[in-house]
Amino acid sequence: MSEFSNPMRYLREAINTQIYVKLKDGSEYVGILRVTDSTMNLILDEAVEVKGGKQVVTRIGRMLIRGSTLQYISFNPEIAAEQALSG
Repeated sequence: MSEFSNPMRYLREAINTQIYVKLKDGSEYVGILRVTDSTMNLILDEAVEVKGGKQVVTRIGRMLIRGSTLQYISFNPEIAAEQALSG
């Protein structure tokens, strides 16, 4: 079994760190991952919605993201949304 075959391990290791999430509908969020489960549902704290990884749209606080809506997750939000996070 390859070390890259289990995304749940990476999610568990990312708890209490900041992540970038893009949803299937195109919306993007950055926040601190607090909880995940076997269906990749996520609870983020200090979440912000960003646009194009460049501009903060709104500050949300705590939010739930359903795993079925995920397009991808970046464990390096400072790269994915650097401009939004620097302001």
